[in-house]
Amino acid sequence: MKVIVLPGYSAHNLDWANEVAENLGPNYLTVVHQWRHWQEGSFSLKREIENILEEIGGETISIIAKSIGTRVTMNLIPRIINHRDKVILCGIPTKFESTSVKALYRDNLLKLGSQNVLCLQNTRDPFSPFVTVNEFIMSVDKNIKVMEKPGTDHEYPYFEDFKAFLLS
Repeated sequence: MKVIVLPGYSAHNLDWANEVAENLGPNYLTVVHQWRHWQEGSFSLKREIENILEEIGGETISIIAKSIGTRVTMNLIPRIINHRDKVILCGIPTKFESTSVKALYRDNLLKLGSQNVLCLQNTRDPFSPFVTVNEFIMSVDKNIKVMEKPGTDHEYPYFEDFKAFLLS
């Protein structure tokens, strides 16, 4: 099974992405995406989408995304809808106040289907607490699994949950 890991915005998230790949183990062909802005300046959504599409090719892929990686995933879904498997979203970093952000997540979560999505959100994630994310996701589709994790930070080391969902 091929998995791409889309980390959070700052470069320290590369450590998390590498830990995900290591913990998934040899049964997964894991690609760790490295944002170009880590070496070359500003973030470009268009450029990142093109790079990700190149990395995954036309193969069926699962995605594990954290923070800004969840928003990139929502922009990526329309381009890979016919060859995606499971999607795990960790630490969604928005309070869903913007109509366009709500529409982006809503429309693409619906395209995925509830059985193909797992959301993990820490209780008091500083970018968006569980209660906010859960309320929004449940307004989109009550069948999407949203797991509350006890963290008070923006860290998502839930490797066993990742593996269990990918195998389900």
